[in-house]
Amino acid sequence: MPRIELKHVTKMFGKFVAVDDLNMIIDDRSFVTLLGPSGCGKTTTLRMIAGLETPTEGTITINDRVVFSSEEGIDVPPDKRDVGFLFQNYALWPHMTVYKNISFGLENLKWPKDRIADRVEELLEMLKITEFSARYPSELSGGQQQRVAIARTLSTGPKALFMDEPLSNLDAKLRMEMRTELKRLHRETDSTFVYVTHDQLEAMTLSTMVCLMKEGYTQQYAPPLEVYRKPANTFAADFVGSPNINLIEAEVETATPLVLKFGTASRLKFTANAPLALKEGKQVTLGIRPEHITIVEEGATIEAEIQSSLPSGMETIVALDLDGIRLHSVIFGDLDFEVGKLVGLTFKGAGINLFDREDGRLIAQGTLTKA
Repeated sequence: MPRIELKHVTKMFGKFVAVDDLNMIIDDRSFVTLLGPSGCGKTTTLRMIAGLETPTEGTITINDRVVFSSEEGIDVPPDKRDVGFLFQNYALWPHMTVYKNISFGLENLKWPKDRIADRVEELLEMLKITEFSARYPSELSGGQQQRVAIARTLSTGPKALFMDEPLSNLDAKLRMEMRTELKRLHRETDSTFVYVTHDQLEAMTLSTMVCLMKEGYTQQYAPPLEVYRKPANTFAADFVGSPNINLIEAEVETATPLVLKFGTASRLKFTANAPLALKEGKQVTLGIRPEHITIVEEGATIEAEIQSSLPSGMETIVALDLDGIRLHSVIFGDLDFEVGKLVGLTFKGAGINLFDREDGRLIAQGTLTKA
């Protein structure tokens, strides 16, 4: 199984820089998701690793073998890189049955007929599509077509499977089912998966590592829960999480203790988890996840007014007005709250984020208490 390494990889289309100086290591048997908004360079990155796009500069290595090097003039074609590519539209042969779609590549490789039959049967069973083997793609649902496309891609036993937004054509229920299937498949095939999506929920639930990109640059490359708990900057904080993180612009009023001033007259004390020295007047941004804001009857840190309450049974999303600043809180349980009521708030845990407002980078994590 391969370890994939990208060193100083850049891709330009004319004067437009699609990917800029990308450095990334994709470990053997990992499930790496390239995540970001449209146009951030994630599909271009995937296509460069697969050999479907030629980088402008840099080096790409798969399993200790250099498959691209701008300096050495190496560019190994896609079919020699031992990777499988699953396209967004599945690209199944409409005139072939499910069985023939899966076996087609193996026949081209001149596999013996009995070996082809065994491999196809194995994949039909693995993808739970045995009963559809004699059907044509037009007779299948979107989810069934996707399973056939995955089976066909896996048929030759590629060391890595690349997927470009494979769930985007499915409805919400099917997407949830296929996430479960993809995670099972990753475990059973023991392969390296590289996956492109703009859906942060897919990235969070499927990945062992997330590469978050913006305008061709890597913003953070880390396990999904690390991106969620300790975002590298305000972009990463805001892109991952639903409801979105609460970002509050504030100013350092006093350095010791560290008191932050925001809104018209509100203040909170921030206690960092590690030594921190900030000057008075420093412009910062507080990042507070909705689940870290709790509504309490007693012992409140600060007060806010309820603007809306959206109960869904398992949880309730509450919109709050805190000194002119809109906040969202997630309260777990089948609760509802009175709109217009003044309530007390506390801030849970030591994972409150403090960002530099000028460049957006994470400065520290800590707790928020009454000033």
